[in-house]
Amino acid sequence: MDGQSKNKAGLWIAGIAFTFFIAFLGFLLAKVPGFDHIGQLASAIIIAVAYRQFFGYPDILRPGITFSSKKLLRLAIILYGLKLNIDVVFRDGLGLLVRDAFIIAFAIGMTVLLAKWLKADKNISLLLGVGTGVCGAAAIAAVAPILKTKDEDTAIGVGIIAMMGTVFAIGYTILRPILPLIPTDYGIWSGMSLHELAHVAIAAAPAGEDALAIALLAKLGRVFLLVPLCFIFIYFMKRKSKGNPEEEQSKIEFPWFLVGFIVLSLFGSYVLGHSIPVSDNVMSGISTITTWLLTAAMVGLGLNVSLRDLRERAMKPLLAMTIASIALSIVAYFII
Repeated sequence: MDGQSKNKAGLWIAGIAFTFFIAFLGFLLAKVPGFDHIGQLASAIIIAVAYRQFFGYPDILRPGITFSSKKLLRLAIILYGLKLNIDVVFRDGLGLLVRDAFIIAFAIGMTVLLAKWLKADKNISLLLGVGTGVCGAAAIAAVAPILKTKDEDTAIGVGIIAMMGTVFAIGYTILRPILPLIPTDYGIWSGMSLHELAHVAIAAAPAGEDALAIALLAKLGRVFLLVPLCFIFIYFMKRKSKGNPEEEQSKIEFPWFLVGFIVLSLFGSYVLGHSIPVSDNVMSGISTITTWLLTAAMVGLGLNVSLRDLRERAMKPLLAMTIASIALSIVAYFII
């Protein structure tokens, strides 16, 4: 390897290390009271956006940063598949799965309609609708390459979903004692309507183990439906590109990371813990790695966010998503 190649490789590694360093700062910031409610992911995005505004984009490190925001993001989605126990979904959650499908369609449809009425940014609003309906940041990260959204839009969507999901989770814990729901029904309500797995856990845990178990089952059904949803988007994107020479030239790449997601879901559901014994500590470690990879990837996306664009383009999608989330909570309450 010549000197120039070594220099490029060094800068590439430095770019990846830079995203993990910001991710580590996000981890530390998430320990601070107030920020502990929004978590490592959103905290890291805040730091990345702030860095961009004060110091600009570190162009010399771009190859490594891009690797984190593209390749590590896909790896995180693949590993996320281990969180989905397909066997449990099919065995105990088929009834919930039907309601989950309705919830996803309602969340996306409502957010898109409100965005149209508010004249909000279409791309960010669609990402927020998917994040609200399915599983937050992971869902946004999965559909973004299919929808060909800008890195900046993806980062904005993830930041908003993390923030608002936390607000709703805390709101649920406040409402729980005054709602006429038994713990399991409250768990189903939380699992069907809250944004991310972490938000479901925050809201359902105070209601007891049974409530938490059924809440996570309802949420896993929504995670399971992410795969068919992605293929639906692929179909519509291909139809949209027909007859448009520019879009036809830019063909949609098959999302191979979804195949990895499915394979690891099957592996985790039917092999790990059955043919191959695995401890809770190992699974916890894999979950931690997944979180760090996803956080580093989001740092790469966050570095593309312009604060001026954020103010101009994010407020209306945020409003549309907030109204849709409130409506979703009400609808989910009545179909428990």
